[in-house]
Amino acid sequence: MPTAEGSAAAGNDESGALGSSDPPATGLPPAPATHDDAVAIARTLAARLATGAAERDRAGGVPWEALAQIDRSGLLSLTLPTVVDGPGLGAPTLAEVVRLLAAADPAIAQTLQPHFLFPTALFELGVPHGRAKLAATILAGGRIGNAVAERGGQHAQDFRTRLVHDAAGHPRLRGRKYYCTGAISSASIAVTAIDERDQQILAFVPRDAPGVTTTDDWSAMGQRATVSGTTTFDDVLVDPDLVIPYGELFEAPQTLGARAQLVHAAIEVGIARGALDDAAEFLRAKARPFFEAVRGGWAERATDDPHTVHRFGELDVRVHAAEALLARAAQHLDEVPVRPDDPEHAAEASIAVARAKAYGSEVAVLVASDLFALTGTSAADEQYDLHRHWRNARTHSVHDPVAWKYHHIGAYGISGTLPPNHGQL
Repeated sequence: MPTAEGSAAAGNDESGALGSSDPPATGLPPAPATHDDAVAIARTLAARLATGAAERDRAGGVPWEALAQIDRSGLLSLTLPTVVDGPGLGAPTLAEVVRLLAAADPAIAQTLQPHFLFPTALFELGVPHGRAKLAATILAGGRIGNAVAERGGQHAQDFRTRLVHDAAGHPRLRGRKYYCTGAISSASIAVTAIDERDQQILAFVPRDAPGVTTTDDWSAMGQRATVSGTTTFDDVLVDPDLVIPYGELFEAPQTLGARAQLVHAAIEVGIARGALDDAAEFLRAKARPFFEAVRGGWAERATDDPHTVHRFGELDVRVHAAEALLARAAQHLDEVPVRPDDPEHAAEASIAVARAKAYGSEVAVLVASDLFALTGTSAADEQYDLHRHWRNARTHSVHDPVAWKYHHIGAYGISGTLPPNHGQL
């Protein structure tokens, strides 16, 4: 398996417009022009990814070939605005594409979360040259990773990474990040830092830029193929066109946080669907009925056991409800701009997404656990790796606490209290 240093070398041809002198990748399919086009591509890609999901989970490390399939699919461009030659597809398309991919392999799907989030911020606040550079990279098949959270502070938003100017006036990044989903295999990395005015900024740097080191030290029990390890920035030169005052987005009503959460919700709902589908397949192909069901004349096959059928039906309803909440949230979000004038509109969109995220997280964990109650002891055999569904759901669901989602939903419903204006709601 390639090392982190090897991965940087492998990415030289992807960094394209963000600093490499190599030409952009060619031969990529065009971006999907419609919602139906994007969903069709995602279904085909999901079917391919599903066949290797268990093997990637067991192996850990960087899933190079699976990620290359994502990068070559044309899906990376689906939300690019039309003003930068993208198709400008909206939140419903994004949610459905991520949900389909997450049902096949949620770790691969999660690498798309920073890719679809942080460019949106640049397109809102960035200068024209910066928007054009980032769009060119994405259109050439370059994926965006993230370097946002840090360890060691009081909380995940307690940043020590700094953007400073050298003697010649050039901006440079210095710091260390963890939970860097997608960074190790990306073309460019979106990095949050504090500038010399103590303001939060967002900068985009090529993964192969001098001073950038990505490390394969992700060792979580689930979502293993996200490879969300450490990234270090040692005096990394930054293109001023690719720096934005990120904190300003959260000084006024915004839905950027809701857009981030929509992708997380789609991942959870996808996990729930994947676990339920695998439970059904195992029941049809391998499980045996409980002996009391056979002796009592209730069932000759596991799929006829009345308790199994009843519980599967309950779980099926919950998964469909989660999918409906996700679709509704995506449609609501699609009707509100990233920076709406009315804080009430931002709040309504954020609450709609919070409902989908909170419920989807709980359903994913529930279905991934009850899978074994439905299918019996044989399903716990390591050869099937069905426990990856629970490990993935549990690991991803703690990205941000569900309890706080319900708190803000309740406060809004009871008293009309607007939810907080930050990036995780």
